[in-house]
Amino acid sequence: MKHIGSALWPKLRVLQLYGSNTNVGKTIFANVLCKAFGRELAKVHYLKPVSTGPLNEADDRHIHLYNPDVQSRCLYQFDEPVSPHIAARGSKQAISDSSIQAAIHKELQAYANAGKDAIALVETAGGVLSPAPSGSSQADLYRPLRLPVLLLGDHQLGGISGTISAWESLHIRGYDVQSVALFEGERFENHSYLKEYFAERNVHTFAIHPPPERKANEEDDVRSMRSYYEEISRNSDVTGFTQSFLQSHDQRIRDLRDMPEQADEAIWHPFMQHRERSKNTIVAMDSAYGDFFQTYSKQQELQQKGDGASQPPILRPAFDGSASWWTQGLGHGNPQLALAAAHAAGRYGHVMFAGAIHQPALSLAQTLIRGLGNPRLKKVFYTDNGSTGIEVAIKMALRASSLRKQWSSDDDILILGFTNSYHGDTIGTMDCSEPSVFNTKVEWYRGRGHWFDFPRVKLVEGRWLVDVPPELSAELGEARHLDSLEQVFDYNHREADRKLYTDYFNKQISALQNQGKKFGALILEPVLLGAGGMLFADPLFQTCLVDAVRQNTGSHSGQARDDHDWQGMPVIFDEVFTGIYRLGRFSAASFLGVQPDIVVNAKLLTGGLIPLATTTASQAIFDAFLSDEKSDALLHGHSYTAHAVGCGVANESLSTMKQLESSGSWNSFRSDWQPQASIGAAGEDGVWSMWTNAFVTSVSQHPLVDHVFALGSVLAISLKDPKGSGYSSTAAVSLRDRLFAEMGGEDWVIHSRVLGNVLYLMAAVTTSPETIRGVQEKVLGNLR
Repeated sequence: MKHIGSALWPKLRVLQLYGSNTNVGKTIFANVLCKAFGRELAKVHYLKPVSTGPLNEADDRHIHLYNPDVQSRCLYQFDEPVSPHIAARGSKQAISDSSIQAAIHKELQAYANAGKDAIALVETAGGVLSPAPSGSSQADLYRPLRLPVLLLGDHQLGGISGTISAWESLHIRGYDVQSVALFEGERFENHSYLKEYFAERNVHTFAIHPPPERKANEEDDVRSMRSYYEEISRNSDVTGFTQSFLQSHDQRIRDLRDMPEQADEAIWHPFMQHRERSKNTIVAMDSAYGDFFQTYSKQQELQQKGDGASQPPILRPAFDGSASWWTQGLGHGNPQLALAAAHAAGRYGHVMFAGAIHQPALSLAQTLIRGLGNPRLKKVFYTDNGSTGIEVAIKMALRASSLRKQWSSDDDILILGFTNSYHGDTIGTMDCSEPSVFNTKVEWYRGRGHWFDFPRVKLVEGRWLVDVPPELSAELGEARHLDSLEQVFDYNHREADRKLYTDYFNKQISALQNQGKKFGALILEPVLLGAGGMLFADPLFQTCLVDAVRQNTGSHSGQARDDHDWQGMPVIFDEVFTGIYRLGRFSAASFLGVQPDIVVNAKLLTGGLIPLATTTASQAIFDAFLSDEKSDALLHGHSYTAHAVGCGVANESLSTMKQLESSGSWNSFRSDWQPQASIGAAGEDGVWSMWTNAFVTSVSQHPLVDHVFALGSVLAISLKDPKGSGYSSTAAVSLRDRLFAEMGGEDWVIHSRVLGNVLYLMAAVTTSPETIRGVQEKVLGNLR
């Protein structure tokens, strides 16, 4: 399937004409610009994607009448003079936004392939927010192309407001508005006000004389308009704009080409050994929309140079395979999230949160407490990212444990967890993980805990496997196969495994307690350990550990007050990665059938737009910090705690995701994995993936693949490496590079990340089945 991206070619300059309203003179301005650009470039094209009204009044015909050398064309013409969304109802086939975008891109690509210095003027229909044939706004329809814009303002009564509103609508969607132009008007003088208004916002504005009154005789009228176009096209403001636009086009390309080299000099990238980086491998992101980045790299441009017959765009759409570092949920450039952010910014800006409250923060806290479905959880603490959210959770748990068990500050309090875990980069969260590549060379790292190795769930050669580490097989048994992914979570039919796991943990915890070790908290990533290598932990094993720590309370643990109080030690679920529908459910805890005392959420919380994290705790945890002493309080926070913009975006994000769930938007994915089940419109029943069952099975049978798994939006492919698996492996690098550099006439590529020998891919919760299938085809085609 085809995915189009930003339309940017070296020799073809494309300018989009937007009107702040209907009847502001878009086609008149287009004629003026066609003449002006025609004096500077070899070829001028005029493209009207959608037009309504009688054919003899069509805008492309008007252009041809006064500029016969201009190649003018309309892609979708409707005879009825009404809004496109109404006119399109009579069409024999639905005209989708994607089909219009593809048609425009194909037409522009043909212009670029001519190899001449040229310009294409793309004129929209109606105003900025006028409906497209599909019913979406034009501003959203054309956004994936991200064409530079000349906004045509309204010179009539009320036009100041309409022009400013149109500019804001484009600006908030990520368009670059090159200039604002409008007709002069002696009575209202809109142009004078708008020129000053936009000058303060660094947007150039100019005005031209309006066209002459229509003549009674058609021949005289044509002659009059020709004279008008010739005169105005030589106007200094018009020629100044055309020259400025051509210069800005060339500058945009220079900036893209220079960005990687400048970044190599100025940027310290995260999670990267910089000896592996060069200016040729740094990827410049011009923009992003939906599931795709718009990317440029030097290597990419060199690979695209062909035989000269085709002139590919400078920018290439790349499927965001890492969900933009696991944050992306509702598509890049989502206008609803952008509007939510703008509204909160306009209403609040930044308001301090100490001893205060604002509606976005209150609403979000209430939504989380309800949505997590955990009766233990009562209080929400706000931070800015996953690491600090976990840092707060650890402080909460250790205080509660120390207070109840009457430990002193001299006691060495440890954390219980899993091997290969990773909970963040702050010093405290690093100490919650075993020694690894992430922390062993950090000078303050101590590794204060005990970490259990665990059985992994894998799909190997088409069969689901619970793979037990060799050193645990004596107590946990050998590897065993299960009939399906759903059976992995069917604990009622896994009683033998439950007994083995329970006995193992009872024995291990008793031994640790007998050694005098003091554990202040259990912390785990439910189901899926992310940064540690995309490891699918047997969820029943995790469930049994939670049960064990709550039952093996020890002799100095104190008593729980009620069923919602913590027992043994506080249990923390790190759902920074796995929560908020990443695995197909609002809360990953629902897979385990046990509830934590503290849960941390981030990443998908705001749909990938803005940093925000929450640490939600039980009443008993909260009460551990209550006293008459200020020093007993949870003295943690930062200046942007519960930032109103982040909370506003999170409310919109969670509302949208909940609506997707309740409307049955994911039913096609669910039915692929649960063909015999009755799939309802709502609820969290069943286990499913956005990646098709057939594809995942096929990948698992590939000779280069050790194992694979898929759950929710996550796919992980572990490649065989004779040198051993793990974070230091490079086995997946070549596959990653092939997916990004794929040629052969392909119009889009895949941008992905690897963890050692594991290549992982994630979708947004809004990704279509068609896009998923396209990604799957590319993965299969490049597994070699």
